[in-house]
Amino acid sequence: MEVQRAEVACELTFTVVEPAEFALGVGVGVRPGRTVEDEFSVVGNQRVLEARVVRGPDGNRRHLFSAAPGELSISYRAVVADRPGEPERPTEWELLTALLPSRYCPADRMTGFARREFGSLDDPAQRVEAICDYVFEHLQYTPAASGPTTDAADTLLDGRGVCRDYAHLVATLCRAVEVPARVVGVYAPGLSPMDFHAVVETATGGQWQVWDATRLAPRPSLIRVSTGRDAADTAFATIRSGQADLERMEVMAVVLDGDLPADDHRSPVRLR
Repeated sequence: MEVQRAEVACELTFTVVEPAEFALGVGVGVRPGRTVEDEFSVVGNQRVLEARVVRGPDGNRRHLFSAAPGELSISYRAVVADRPGEPERPTEWELLTALLPSRYCPADRMTGFARREFGSLDDPAQRVEAICDYVFEHLQYTPAASGPTTDAADTLLDGRGVCRDYAHLVATLCRAVEVPARVVGVYAPGLSPMDFHAVVETATGGQWQVWDATRLAPRPSLIRVSTGRDAADTAFATIRSGQADLERMEVMAVVLDGDLPADDHRSPVRLR
């Protein structure tokens, strides 16, 4: 049985302005058939801080900790080994949830547009492919073009964004034409420039399949971190209280065995 291995890491530096509580979503998701050897550390004002891990559905993990005002440094590194397994079948609850509007994916506000553009396609997989083509062709990838309040409707009108905006728009349009869709935060070997990345999974063909309308990284090499309705569930950093500013971020993700896989961004691909 072939084992796929990868190494990922990130370094984050914050300036904490007011005493703050953090929830970091940088740890690789725990999945069936996956082995993870990882280390997480956080240092505030040259003192090692204690973090606790909370696990949620879909293998999501959050590192929770508190920090006093001053400089805060966070480091994460993991070696991941995945063994091929049976396709993950969507549960009835997942299908229901993945059709609902959410904070950044207001599918109910975009139903008319989505049905007019994509509703004539009978096959759900064809609808998803057409939506990804549309988003790829109509959006311009522009760093810093969006902010923490930008939703899919804003992105469609503005015509530009970053990976999370692409993912939000794809997920929204899919839900609007009755295709269950969810957003996934990933490490992405091959991504340039390297960063945390966001993609979409749709429930088509009786399983979850992954799509990336940015087409900036090969899907077979993506490594799942967190899964949810939108960026509210999958953000790499959430400040639960207080105030802190992100000063520096470095992300690394590489495959350890062989070269990066090819990807036509059309063939069905399952996310690890």
